[in-house]
Amino acid sequence: MIPRYTRPEMANIWSPESRFGIWLEIETLAAEAMEQMGLVPHGVTQAVRERAQFDPDRIDEIEREVKHDVIAFLTNVAEHVGDEARFLHLGMTSSDVLDTCFNVQLVRAADLLLAGVDRVLTALEKRAFEFKLTPTIGRSHGIHAEPTTFGIKLATFHAEFQRVRARLELARDEVSTCAISGAVGTFANIDPKVEEHVAGKLGLRPEPVSTQVIPRDRHAMFFAVLGVIASSVERLATEIRHLQRTEVLEAEEYFSAGQKGSSAMPHKRNPVLTENLTGLARLVRSAVTPAMENVALWHERDISHSSVERGIGPDATVHLDFALHRLAGVVENLVVYPERMLKTLNSMGGLHNSQRVLLALVEAGVSREEAYRMVQRNAMRTWGGEGPLLDLLQQDKDVMAKLSKDQIEALFDLDYHFKHVDTIFTRVFGHA
Repeated sequence: MIPRYTRPEMANIWSPESRFGIWLEIETLAAEAMEQMGLVPHGVTQAVRERAQFDPDRIDEIEREVKHDVIAFLTNVAEHVGDEARFLHLGMTSSDVLDTCFNVQLVRAADLLLAGVDRVLTALEKRAFEFKLTPTIGRSHGIHAEPTTFGIKLATFHAEFQRVRARLELARDEVSTCAISGAVGTFANIDPKVEEHVAGKLGLRPEPVSTQVIPRDRHAMFFAVLGVIASSVERLATEIRHLQRTEVLEAEEYFSAGQKGSSAMPHKRNPVLTENLTGLARLVRSAVTPAMENVALWHERDISHSSVERGIGPDATVHLDFALHRLAGVVENLVVYPERMLKTLNSMGGLHNSQRVLLALVEAGVSREEAYRMVQRNAMRTWGGEGPLLDLLQQDKDVMAKLSKDQIEALFDLDYHFKHVDTIFTRVFGHA
């Protein structure tokens, strides 16, 4: 994590104070359950809640000696709690604390990410309706295809981010588990009811069967979903970057007063935000393969996953959180040029109507192969700068033998392409 790409809300989840605070809550809840079951003396939980404190610097100091983070934590807590601290961590192993805490952090991170996704969805919906019927050229392979609207273009992203949200909710659920099951997950020295109590209080559910750790396929799925979300962020960012190219300039990032685009060229207005989003997406996806490789641990547990998760947990969630809010801001403030879109659409001499002419010739009795040849030979002349497609078709005796001038001209009606926009919007937004 670096401050440049970090929002404080997400950074706080991964701070030492937050992590140790969760550890203390887990230990306290476990003691509370055991007290309710009569396994530890009455008053232990109250003593812990009243006197327990921790100091991250002191924990680090102890860890340098004992070389064990959970022991260092418990030692520091005991320095404040006193004799009742001996009833903390009874029958538990370090992973009970570490894994349950990690999942609490991931769940909280997912909640912030969901809020970011919701902001993106709100921005996309507002702008999609704003440009619902704004004509623009659709492109395949980067080449002019047929007309669409800028609203439809944004609606495709809204539909994608609806799927993003659904996947993120599943990922959140996947890691919403708790393990308080002892050294190899058999509950030999701790009652399963303790796990159920801790899980319920933390908004988690008990892991059905753990070893010494919560199975890492859950975390692999979580980070894989973050990687897919990052790719969706990048797809929208890439679209905006292409639309901002000087020779296109159909839309661009908002350029604020006083902003500078280049240290050398005063005229520059660069798509720096969406380029940044492309880079952040790469960082988020870089967590996916290590998370997958964490699944195969030795026997009941090794710690090869631990160092990985200390990095990818905060890094992937912090970067994606920042990216989602940056993307939402880009969409909210996106500068759109409808006149430029229409000019670009018409810049290729009406070639975007070629399929309509093809279909009309087929309906007039021409074989598809022959109709294709008739339209293509005129389209290639338009590509070569010999004139608009409409004019060339109306000069082609073979075409004119099947279609009248008025019929051909009618095939160049732009509104024809937008007759089902309401259907698309209703499918995406639930209303048109």
